[in-house]
Amino acid sequence: MAFEGLSEKLNATFKRLRGKGRLTEADVRAGMREVRMALLEADVSYKVVKDFVAQVTERCVGSDVLDSLTPAQQIIKIVNEELTALMGGTNAKLAFASKGPTVIMMVGLQGAGKTTNGAKLAGFFRRQYGKRPLLVACDVYRPAAITQLQVVGKQLDIPVFEMGQGDPVEIAQEAVRYARDHGNDTVLLDTAGRLHVDEALMDELRRIKATVHPNEILLVVDAMTGQDAVNAASAFDEALGIDGVLLTKLDGDARGGAALSIRAATGKPIKFVGTGEKLDMIDHFHPDRMASRILGMGDMLSLIEKAEQQYDEAQAKKLEEKLRKNRFTLADYLDQMEQLGNMGDLSQLADMLPGNMGKGLDASQIDERKLARQKAIIQSMTPLERENPQVLNASRKRRIAAGCGLEVSDVNRLLKSFEMMQQMTKAMTRGNFRGIPGMGGSSKMRNFGRKKRLK
Repeated sequence: MAFEGLSEKLNATFKRLRGKGRLTEADVRAGMREVRMALLEADVSYKVVKDFVAQVTERCVGSDVLDSLTPAQQIIKIVNEELTALMGGTNAKLAFASKGPTVIMMVGLQGAGKTTNGAKLAGFFRRQYGKRPLLVACDVYRPAAITQLQVVGKQLDIPVFEMGQGDPVEIAQEAVRYARDHGNDTVLLDTAGRLHVDEALMDELRRIKATVHPNEILLVVDAMTGQDAVNAASAFDEALGIDGVLLTKLDGDARGGAALSIRAATGKPIKFVGTGEKLDMIDHFHPDRMASRILGMGDMLSLIEKAEQQYDEAQAKKLEEKLRKNRFTLADYLDQMEQLGNMGDLSQLADMLPGNMGKGLDASQIDERKLARQKAIIQSMTPLERENPQVLNASRKRRIAAGCGLEVSDVNRLLKSFEMMQQMTKAMTRGNFRGIPGMGGSSKMRNFGRKKRLK
């Protein structure tokens, strides 16, 4: 995950502050110096870091913090609020047209991922809003750009409008006319990019903008390019006037500085983030949730939303009743692992859990081959053993391993993973993680998640 290094450094700093109990102004300033270094190492721009640390320090040295019973917690609260504000405060909405098709112009440098992420965005609009999107091939220069758009369009079952190697301005104009005639309410223009910002590129983009009057101009930038992403955002905004940013590759090992710098440097919000290579891995950008994840507080609302897309309500109620009676079995464990696998990359889900909870989830557990082995082990057990794993002594384990063609060590690994899941479910029943649908989540927490999204 992006920010992983930053998150570890910030949490180490806050741990030291918590260990001191009462804090002095010198303690706060020393802690803020560590925060400053952590942000600079995460590739956040120097000016943004300077202003951020000055603002946080000013708030933290106030008497309301130093005189409080839990000053370290107060400082974490302030840092959380300032990080959220730095990234825009609230998630920025896309401007859909009230009449006629909504035209979204995707712009950016070559290699940022405009084509793939434009298609991802089209699929997202259809899933989330019931739109009928149309992808438009306006990149007539890059070899195979049109073919690439057609391939991802076919995978998502979204139509692609193309006119070969013609004039991009005319293609965009004809595409909007086609969308109006054929009932496509959202048009996404995949425009050409360059290796660097130049006048020829900007002139073409300005002509497209003047001709089709897009409702939104979204700049696609690669999070892994760090400060180059911020520089590109500034250049495109100055020359073209962008409305927002789609940040890609936020799942990589990027240091994350782009996400923390773009809003402050350009005044333009990050509206969407690409979170993985699969065509459904795209989402709204939520500054408050991202700040919470950076500070190790997790992102339970996003986890709830992902779970709600997968869970079976009847099965969830049945499981919740078992959890209340502390009757979580190996068969239930296997069901939950399959549901988690359907929710996506487990390492990303683990990032959404607060504290060290996510470290107990090993992404390799959801590997299809390992899941198949776990199924084979559980299916080699008797009903009694599945319902009461505590009866599994050495001889039973040898029999189970022989029955599925695996080793006793494989059986032991499964049981260890099961114990970890049991610990999670006990935490849920105590209320710590209640609200994850399909994992004993209560309807109250599901409603809480919906209310938050409606605000």
